[in-house]
Amino acid sequence: MGIYLSSNYYEAVSILLFCIGFTTLLLNRNLVKKIIGLSITDTSVFLFLAAKGYVTGRAAPIITDGVLDVSLYINPIPTGLILTGIVISVSVTAFSFALVVSLFKRYETLNLDEIIALAKQEPE
Repeated sequence: MGIYLSSNYYEAVSILLFCIGFTTLLLNRNLVKKIIGLSITDTSVFLFLAAKGYVTGRAAPIITDGVLDVSLYINPIPTGLILTGIVISVSVTAFSFALVVSLFKRYETLNLDEIIALAKQEPE
């Protein structure tokens, strides 16, 4: 077990980050902390994909010197997925913070339970 973790520490760190982010997302009632937990969870998934997509001893998939052997290059698909995921993650985080600011202006609190209680008291 110790040998496996020492050779795959990127995966172990990504699993630890996922647990931290997911726990933060589930247990905190503060909306800003929930967004931070979601961001940590996203980052852990990106780290895991990057760790799984990298192969030691291979080069970036840029053909140089006419070498066409596929086994000498890294698969570019995980990198493309990670970049796309980062763009989406930043967009979702920015949108979430905009919603939190709007909720704070309306209810003057960031606590999810209080927001739900205040929203139920409002006349329709």
